[in-house]
Amino acid sequence: MRGANRSRGHLLIISGALAAGLLAATSPADAVTARAPQYTPGAPGAGDPYFPDMGNGGYDVSHYDIRLAFNPATQAINATTTIQAKATQNLSRFDLDFQGPLKISALSVNGRNAKYSRSGAQELVITPPHGLRKGSSFTVSVSYAGVPQKIDDPALGVSGWVATKDGAVALNQPIGAATYYPVNDTTDDKATYSQTVTVPTGLTVLANGEPGPTTTRDHQTTFRWTMNRPMASELSMLAIGKYNVTRGVAAGGLPNITAIGQSIDTKPGQGKVFNQTTAQVVQWESSMYGRYPFDSTGGILADVGVDYALETQSRPVYDQKTSAVSGDLLAHELGHQWFGDSLTPVHWSDIWLNEGFATYSEWLYQEKFNNIPVQQTFEKAYADEQDWSGKVADPGRDHIFDDLVYNRGAMALQALRLKIGDRAFFEVLSQWPAAHRYGNVSTQQFTQFVERLTHRNLDSFFQAWLYQSGKPAL
Repeated sequence: MRGANRSRGHLLIISGALAAGLLAATSPADAVTARAPQYTPGAPGAGDPYFPDMGNGGYDVSHYDIRLAFNPATQAINATTTIQAKATQNLSRFDLDFQGPLKISALSVNGRNAKYSRSGAQELVITPPHGLRKGSSFTVSVSYAGVPQKIDDPALGVSGWVATKDGAVALNQPIGAATYYPVNDTTDDKATYSQTVTVPTGLTVLANGEPGPTTTRDHQTTFRWTMNRPMASELSMLAIGKYNVTRGVAAGGLPNITAIGQSIDTKPGQGKVFNQTTAQVVQWESSMYGRYPFDSTGGILADVGVDYALETQSRPVYDQKTSAVSGDLLAHELGHQWFGDSLTPVHWSDIWLNEGFATYSEWLYQEKFNNIPVQQTFEKAYADEQDWSGKVADPGRDHIFDDLVYNRGAMALQALRLKIGDRAFFEVLSQWPAAHRYGNVSTQQFTQFVERLTHRNLDSFFQAWLYQSGKPAL
């Protein structure tokens, strides 16, 4: 064909014998081979510089269906996770993230048994019976069992499947999801979820999203939860144990499901207080940040033993030893529903877009409900901050949960408010999450968004507050 193209415009005279020879030299098998697509392996990482092994390339997940039975006597699970995905290249094989000692008993792609191997800390390498064409949808089903093991990272703390006295809680930020289900564990591949969990009758299961029918048979109860909005794997959650559950409404009829672990629910009326405070905060934050992004809200107070609260999508988890309800803590984790959950960073280096906004939500709460002006909180934080090293927009892998991204991120927002004025600033707070709802965002996108909204060049401001170390001048 190339020869024919080069000879366009010239008269070629080929003898019958030569033509016959050329036709004989190109067999039908050669023609098929020439047209056959080339299949290559998907990348074993998603390209995040802080976590190069996390996530995978070559496909995009649309839905996870996790079906899991839990035995509290042994702490073991027996599960099947089914994944709906679409190939983004011609795939000869692809990886999922899957950690720990869980043993796989069956694995199929599009209903046919597939070869697999496990390598490194978390790579589950899958070779389907046939290559997967770019743009084609495919289904992966993995059955497995065992006792999931939490991750205890020296710099980042505990994540993943955490055993508790009466069950377990899964808190997956940043690298824990793969401890109990195979997953494309990157912030940049959101998907919807259904979680069906069977436990001995008497235990309760809570998860992201909205509850489905609960059924009981042979002393086993099955709970069903569905998250119909895109969710990053680090925001998925399961809580199994003895809980007192309260149901209410928030923000114009939004279902509001809260729960307190029975071991800490010792003060009468706290279930109602927790539920009503959650509703109050969601209503107030909706007035600033725009429509609440999910189809239900709530929260879980439990003695998990991880020493943090986490903005798990639609239903944050608060690790506590008592049932005390802290409004500013709720403001932080519920503020994340807009900043961190609906809007999720493309890379972990941009985590200040989560934590800076959530910390600023605390400051706004203190002003609204405790009469402590935001400017006063800012001035104290600015004066008290001892460490101005590090860059807010690039804190480094081991520092993504440091004060650097929380307080200094919030300080950058208050400094921006002073720079552009209240009207423009609160337009940013409402229009930024609306513009990127359910998407992934970067610091560069944010700074460009603010400059377009305000029609101002703020490069030097953002350079000082976000991109370089040192104490910015006021």
